[in-house]
Amino acid sequence: MGLPDFWDNPEEAQSVIQKLNSLKDKVEVYENIKECYEELLIIFELVEEEGDFGLERELGEGLIKLKQDIENLKLQTLLNGKYDKNNCIMSLHAGAGGTEAQDWVQMLLRMYTRWAEKKGYIVQTLDFLPGEEAGIKSVTLLIKGKNAYGYLKSEKGVHRLVRISPFDASGRRHTSFASVDVIPEIDDDIEIQINPEDIKIDTYRSGGAGGQHVNKTDSAVRITHIPTGIVVQCQNERSQHSNRLTAMKILKARLFEMYMEEQKEKLDELRGEQREIAWGSQIRSYVFHPYNMVKDHRTNVEVGNINAVMDGEIDIFINAYLRNLS
Repeated sequence: MGLPDFWDNPEEAQSVIQKLNSLKDKVEVYENIKECYEELLIIFELVEEEGDFGLERELGEGLIKLKQDIENLKLQTLLNGKYDKNNCIMSLHAGAGGTEAQDWVQMLLRMYTRWAEKKGYIVQTLDFLPGEEAGIKSVTLLIKGKNAYGYLKSEKGVHRLVRISPFDASGRRHTSFASVDVIPEIDDDIEIQINPEDIKIDTYRSGGAGGQHVNKTDSAVRITHIPTGIVVQCQNERSQHSNRLTAMKILKARLFEMYMEEQKEKLDELRGEQREIAWGSQIRSYVFHPYNMVKDHRTNVEVGNINAVMDGEIDIFINAYLRNLS
C-alpha cells in the first residue's frame, strides 16, 4: 500500500507532522497528570488510613501543582487557532499625554518582558523609539516560544493607566493610554504578494538607548507600503540587510492581518454583527490611585495586587480571555 497523496506535498506533510507532534505533547502532559494523580491518591490513603500526617504537607503541595497542571492543559486545548502556536510580534505605542503616556509604555514593556521570561520565551527588540524626556514612544518586539501568539493575542487593544503622575509637580491624578498591537509571525510559505513598486524603503541611523546592540551607521530600515499606508521599521539587527529582511517579515505579517480582518468584516456584515472599534475602547484599566486594582473590561476579571500584575502576573487575564473565546 502506497503513502497517502499528501506526502507528495512537503508543505502538507510538514503540517501533518506538526499536528502529530502537538497531539503527542498533549498526550504526554495528560499521562504525567494521571501519574501525579495516582501518586497523590496513594499519599492520601497513607494519611487517612495510617495517620501519617507527616505527608500532609507533601499532599497539599502536590494538589496545588496538580490543579495548576490541569488548568494549563485545559488552556492548551483552547489554543486551537491556525496561528496560535506561532511566535508573536508585539508593538506598543504611547497615546496622547506626552511623557506620562511614554512612561506607561515603558511600564507595559517591563510587564510583558517579565511575563515572557517566566514562560521561558525569548524576547527580541526589533525597533525602539525612546521618548524625549523619559519613557518610550514605541517599541516592537518579537517574542519567540510555543503558543506565544495564542496567549498574547488577548493583549491586543488599548490599556489605560490611572495614577498620580511622577512627572507632575502638583501631584495631580493623570489618565494615560497605550495601544498594544499583536500579530503572529507568519511562516515564509504563506503567499503574500508585495509589488516592489508599492513600497518605499528609507534607511537612517539607528537611535535608541545605544549600547552594543544598536549600530551607529545608516543600518536602520523603514518600509512604507504605499497602497495601505502601513509603515514598519527595524533598527536592532546588526546590518541593513538583516533589518530589511526583518522589516519585510513584519510588513507581510501586517498585510496578512489586514487581509484576515477584511474577511472577518465581510462575514460580520453577512451575520449582521457590528464590529468593535479597537482604539476607541480600552480592554483593561490599571488603577494606582485612589485605589489599587487592575480590571479587564472584556471578562470583568479584577486583581487587587497591581504590583504583581506589573511584574508579569497576567495569566489570570489571558486565561479568562481564552475561556471566553471557547
